[in-house]
Amino acid sequence: MTPGSVIALEGDLGAGKTLFTQGLAAGLGITEPVNSPTFTILQIYESGRMPLYHFDVYRIEDPYEMEEVGFDDFIFGDGVSVIEWPGQIYELFPDIYIRIRILRDYTRGDDYRLIEIEHHEDTSD
Repeated sequence: MTPGSVIALEGDLGAGKTLFTQGLAAGLGITEPVNSPTFTILQIYESGRMPLYHFDVYRIEDPYEMEEVGFDDFIFGDGVSVIEWPGQIYELFPDIYIRIRILRDYTRGDDYRLIEIEHHEDTSD
């Protein structure tokens, strides 16, 4: 991960999005406990080698509500942004981001996941 990296994190409730973010935070050297920002929209963690901006936009009804939290300042900032439930706000994303989709693999059991990782780059400009 580099400063300005943006990760769109998709998955059903309980799929492991926050657990994934906790692992990413550990990899960045963040020592603070990482929790889901469902009711605050944004949690900021700065104890690692670069900041982690953890968004949960599940409750967002209008993408432009994100302006209230300074969304652009974070995704174009000096940290890594992880956005849970990104489908609500894809129109606000930068041209380059990583999409990670966590799916339950019920064929193997309740504790198994399939993880799809896709590099997205919009070259339409």
